[in-house]
Amino acid sequence: MARPRNFDEGRALDAAMRTFWEKGYEATSTQDLCDATGLGRSSIYNTFKSKHDLFERALAHYIDTMTTAQLALLEDTRLSGAERVRALFAWVVDGETEHRAGGRSLGCLTVNTTVELAGRDDRAAELLEHDTARRLAALRAAVEAGRRDGSITSPRDSASLARFVNAAIGGMRVSSQGGADRATLEAIAEVTMDALTG
Repeated sequence: MARPRNFDEGRALDAAMRTFWEKGYEATSTQDLCDATGLGRSSIYNTFKSKHDLFERALAHYIDTMTTAQLALLEDTRLSGAERVRALFAWVVDGETEHRAGGRSLGCLTVNTTVELAGRDDRAAELLEHDTARRLAALRAAVEAGRRDGSITSPRDSASLARFVNAAIGGMRVSSQGGADRATLEAIAEVTMDALTG
């Protein structure tokens, strides 16, 4: 089947990303991708080469979109260090409660991919490691800003606190997939903030 004249590669990539996000890599069939993108098999393979290539591009697109939004919050110098982390938690809670189906969220494509593929897919692992390093650096910088402005008082080192916040966010996302509601996610965020400021 020839590629439609009005083919929009960005829109197709976004549709594929949402399909992988909802179903996971292994459970997403080529037909699922055709249905989501509106493209025929030949158009998908001519444009993206393989299901795995399309997945890599979809994962990179997700990472770029989500991490850019997170870094904007963490690097907002109008806010104290603690306020930056609190804004990130609010963004996560909003995202987890916005994308729900049957009382459960889709979670996070990077967390889902870490669980599903990171141990056996070198390219996915590489993308995830790079993304984690960027987010940890931004979290560490926000913690250090909080130390300077007095809003973060934990005696733990900033790298450990950054990893703790990152792990709490991953846990929130998995909890949300398991059905945790907004109040539960907000409570997790508050306990984490208490650890930073207490």
